[in-house]
Amino acid sequence: MSALTPSRSFCGLRHGATDWNRQGLFQGRTDNPLNEDGLKQAHEAADLLRGAGVSRIVASPLVRAAKTAEIIAEAISVPLTIDAGIIEFDFGSFEGLPVRDLMIKHGVTSATGLVSILPADGENWDAMAERSLRCVAGWLDRYPGDHLLFVCHDAVMQGMANALTGSYFKNSHGTPFRYARDGAGWRIEQIVT
Repeated sequence: MSALTPSRSFCGLRHGATDWNRQGLFQGRTDNPLNEDGLKQAHEAADLLRGAGVSRIVASPLVRAAKTAEIIAEAISVPLTIDAGIIEFDFGSFEGLPVRDLMIKHGVTSATGLVSILPADGENWDAMAERSLRCVAGWLDRYPGDHLLFVCHDAVMQGMANALTGSYFKNSHGTPFRYARDGAGWRIEQIVT
């Protein structure tokens, strides 16, 4: 994974909420729009990011991420590009099913446990983390002077976090995080301004 390790720190933000998020369903590649809460979260994220120095935004093509990114990019006047390299994880036959019910059925209580029960007909978790990190690393290398924000999805952000730090973190809709390079290691920290 070292060849895919980004060269420097970057920011990530989970899109605003959708109805499926509120219902606790696996959403994956299902292209659901933001709900009213999600639109509000996107505007609140834009307000928070005004003073964070973001100079370029890259977003997943799924409408919930693209719309969140569009609201932020317009509010802070920075360029926005869509890149499928950070599209959400494909949950296969789990798409549309209740997350909690499947966790109970399989006796798992954590993100690590959840990853262990993913169906074979979906995307490979490690492959998703690799494609996401490859995407991020490519953008960081292309724009060495820019402070980049990647607007994407929980699974993508969790996969990258686990690959870089060895653990998962509590991620909320519309909350920006910094993937901070700390010498040879990484840490995930919430952005507050």
